[in-house]
Amino acid sequence: MEFTPSKLNTFLLLKLPAAWITGVRVESLSPATAVTRVKHRWINQNPFNSMFWAVQGMAAELATGVLVMSRIKACKVPVSMLVITNKATFLKKAKGVIRFTCNDGNALDKVLNEVIASDQGHTCWMKAEGKDASGDVVAVFEFEWTLKKKSGK
Repeated sequence: MEFTPSKLNTFLLLKLPAAWITGVRVESLSPATAVTRVKHRWINQNPFNSMFWAVQGMAAELATGVLVMSRIKACKVPVSMLVITNKATFLKKAKGVIRFTCNDGNALDKVLNEVIASDQGHTCWMKAEGKDASGDVVAVFEFEWTLKKKSGK
């Protein structure tokens, strides 16, 4: 699969329907940066008139995850990926359109090179920062991804 926002959003519909239904979408993707967006709506609200934290988490994880998936494909070596830890900080009510940006593609490339060279698993922390339409940070999510070259069984 070619990694374009359109194809990734179709992937969401077919493989991650909870993210699709709640409005999570990939907005842009480059080798270094991924941006996802989600709009506060009835389907993803909490009782406090803002976006449910788990929906924000899906959008944030997707911003880091599409970078991992695209960089693995670019290296042409089969590598497994899995989130093993995550942290979240909430700074403001999430209302309106929230964009989560991850700028960790270059750091990820370094870790992938180590994974391929050593045949051992490595971890990589990646951060996705969520901002509202006025540019205020509403949430920061950090995900620890574990990456390991797949054995040729």
